[in-house]
Amino acid sequence: MVVSVKAQLKRYTFTESKMGSPFMLVMYCNDSVQAAELAGKSYQLVDSFNNIFSDYNNSSELMQLNATAGSNIDPVKVSPALLEILLQSKNAFAESNGSFDITIGPLVKLWRSARKTKQLPDKEKIAVAKNLTGFNNLIINPVEKTAILTKQGMSLDLGGIAKGWIAQKIIDFLHTHHIANALVDAGGDIAMSTAPAGTNGWTIGINIPERQEELLDQSLLLQNIAVATSGDAYQYLEKNGIRYSHIVDPKTGYGVTFQRNVTVIANDGATADWLATACSILPIKKAKKLAIKLCAELLIAENKKDTIVFYSTKNFRRFWKQSVL
Repeated sequence: MVVSVKAQLKRYTFTESKMGSPFMLVMYCNDSVQAAELAGKSYQLVDSFNNIFSDYNNSSELMQLNATAGSNIDPVKVSPALLEILLQSKNAFAESNGSFDITIGPLVKLWRSARKTKQLPDKEKIAVAKNLTGFNNLIINPVEKTAILTKQGMSLDLGGIAKGWIAQKIIDFLHTHHIANALVDAGGDIAMSTAPAGTNGWTIGINIPERQEELLDQSLLLQNIAVATSGDAYQYLEKNGIRYSHIVDPKTGYGVTFQRNVTVIANDGATADWLATACSILPIKKAKKLAIKLCAELLIAENKKDTIVFYSTKNFRRFWKQSVL
């Protein structure tokens, strides 16, 4: 009698710099050749999506669309990937009551420049940039696969959704190649499939508000889900004792000033990503209500007078390795 023994899967980890931050792939498969080949194809896929969504690359499809703002009578044909993320962003705008808005491109650029120069933007410049925003100025036709930016000077920014969206697409890609155990970390936007054999989940740490390298004592235990954390630990402008986050409130035109880390657990990477941004802006009660509506779980760690105060949805605690909330 011949007994066949299935080869034990091995863990392989790859990290490359993508979209301005480390992009890590973890997968379990049969051998190093297979792992390296799939990692290479995954990073090629990341690059192809980044060439569509980037607002740093003037030749990207997004930037080409932005360049037509207010000057093109004819609708602009968009790729399936761009159409998908635009439609998901439109839904996110509606669900969040405008707290997540990809039309804030002019405000994002203004605050990006402010962080470099360490100078607070003029009120007049904020007003001008804010006047160029508004989802009513973006017309999407899903049937014809077209988009129109109706106001000259407006621009779209996908920074609050693209990394989570891409992370999920890589997990989906690996699944089509029979990789059942994988995790993708796109600079803090994490998507994952089934946990490795012999474990109850992937272990995920959460940063302490305002501290770049320090994690909460407790970790999350997750699988077949996505998680995103949003905060100002890395990108902010401090002026006159006030810290302005890189996360801009579309309704005020200013970076949010409360010191929060927001962690969202959701069914897919894009939702976790944009919801973390929206919940960084919304009042806590509204943030929790929105998360529950979308079948997501939310943890807000807020720094109040050097004391960290936690707020969470009721079921978030079930994801802790050790329940503390």
